[in-house]
Amino acid sequence: MMDKDRVKRLVREMIAEIGEDPTREGLLDTPGRIADMYEEIFSGYDAESELSVKFSEDSDVIVAKDIQFYSMCEHHMLPFFGKIHIAYSPDGKVFGISKLVRLVEKYTKRLQIQERITKNIADELHSEGVKGVVVIIEGEHFCMKMRGVKNDAKMTTVAYRGIYEKKEYRPDILAMIHKSSSETKIV
Repeated sequence: MMDKDRVKRLVREMIAEIGEDPTREGLLDTPGRIADMYEEIFSGYDAESELSVKFSEDSDVIVAKDIQFYSMCEHHMLPFFGKIHIAYSPDGKVFGISKLVRLVEKYTKRLQIQERITKNIADELHSEGVKGVVVIIEGEHFCMKMRGVKNDAKMTTVAYRGIYEKKEYRPDILAMIHKSSSETKIV
C-alpha cells in the first residue's frame, strides 16, 4: 500500500530540486494530484488474477485485439503505451474478455518494460491450462520519443506458449490478429 503523504512530501522536494517553487499557486496542489495519479497508474502491484473464473465452452481459438495499455518505463519513469493482442486456444474452458483486460492491467500498471509485460501475460495465461497462447504488444515509448535519440520508432514484442511455440501453428492465428490491426507481420 502506497503512503500518499510520503509521496506528496517527496514530490514537493523534487519540485524544489528542479528549481521551482512548490508553494507557487499552480504547483500548490501538484503533490496531491501526483500521489492520486500514482495510486491509480501503479495499481497493478495490488491486482489479483481473475483467470480462475472460466466458463465451460469449447472453441478452437479466442482472439482479443487492440487492448489499450498505458505503463511507465522502469528506466526513466516515463509513459509508454500501445495495444496488446492476445490469442489463446482453450482446453474446454474460456475466460471472459474482461478477465483478459484485467490481466493486461495487472502487468501494465507498474514500473515495467514491454518485454516483461509480454512474457508475464503469456506465462500467466499458459499456466491456466490453455493449449497455446500468443501475446503481441505494439508500444510507443516516451523515454525514446522525448529524450535520448528522440525518435518515434515503435516497438513490437511477441511471446508464444504451448502449441504456438511450433511455427506451423502460427500463420492462421497471426492472420486473425493482423486482419484489421497493424500491418506488422510476425512469424
